[in-house]
Amino acid sequence: MSEPPGATVTLPEAPTADEPSKTFAAQRVLPLRRPGRWIATAVALVLVAQFVHGLVSNPFYQWDRWGYWFLRPTILDGLLITLEVTAYSAVLGLIGGIVLALARLSKSPVLRAVSWTYVWALRSIPLIVVLIFLYNFSALYKTLSVGIPFGPAFFSFDESRFATDMVVAVIGLSLNEAAYAAEVVRGGILSVDQGQHEAAAALGLPKSYQFTKIVFPQALRSIIPNYVNQLIGLIKGTSLVFYVSLLDLFGSAQTMGSTYPGDIVPLLLVVTVWYLILTSVVSVVQFYVERHYARGATRGLPPTPLQKLRTGLTALRARIRREAAV
Repeated sequence: MSEPPGATVTLPEAPTADEPSKTFAAQRVLPLRRPGRWIATAVALVLVAQFVHGLVSNPFYQWDRWGYWFLRPTILDGLLITLEVTAYSAVLGLIGGIVLALARLSKSPVLRAVSWTYVWALRSIPLIVVLIFLYNFSALYKTLSVGIPFGPAFFSFDESRFATDMVVAVIGLSLNEAAYAAEVVRGGILSVDQGQHEAAAALGLPKSYQFTKIVFPQALRSIIPNYVNQLIGLIKGTSLVFYVSLLDLFGSAQTMGSTYPGDIVPLLLVVTVWYLILTSVVSVVQFYVERHYARGATRGLPPTPLQKLRTGLTALRARIRREAAV
């Protein structure tokens, strides 16, 4: 039906550009439902609660005896020996690993062959065998001498006078650690971009300066995480020095367990907790060392645990305010 002449036709208003955005802004954004994640979280919490309940309520663990033994002088003396053996072996093992890695990467076929053979042999022989062999080394060689092969000796000394239990333990762990550290260091050096080597060589820098100032600092970003794993393994590996008559943390607990057979389980728990503390300290140090060497390699440094906690609390408060305002 047509409109009469002169009549005004009213058309519906066209939607403006801001109306869709206002409509979407007025709607509440619902998070994506993830039932599988909630179920897995609930199952994990139940398992953790059951584990903690079993630790606390089971009288077999004898937590009162654990508290008695935890700071006893015998245990602390063994802990001190563990720390000493770990510190000496870690330093000597890392130095030996760097030397072996450089020999493996050298252009000398003799050095490469010797380094490869050493790494192959020490990684193939169990650590306990190395320690027992060194402990009985004086039975094979009464004296050690330095001189010309198949010729006169310049000087000699009695091996048994120097091979104390501590020396045997440190040497055995250092020899074993150097074999693994060599591969860690070699992998870190190979991870440095070849252009860095070429640029340093093009500047005419000495080889020693190239390694200490350019290559090795960059290789540390790859070396540190892997070597810390080796260091944690070394801390636990010190428990084997008990078999060469050195009373470390584990050896002290074993000795006390033989004297007090009813306290074997609490003593094992004491050793477990101390090893957990030592490895946790090493992990914390690893985090901050990695964070230090990450400068210049990443856009932003990884947040510290305290920063993560503050960020999480801030986000939680903001979420609570949003929920309360709805």
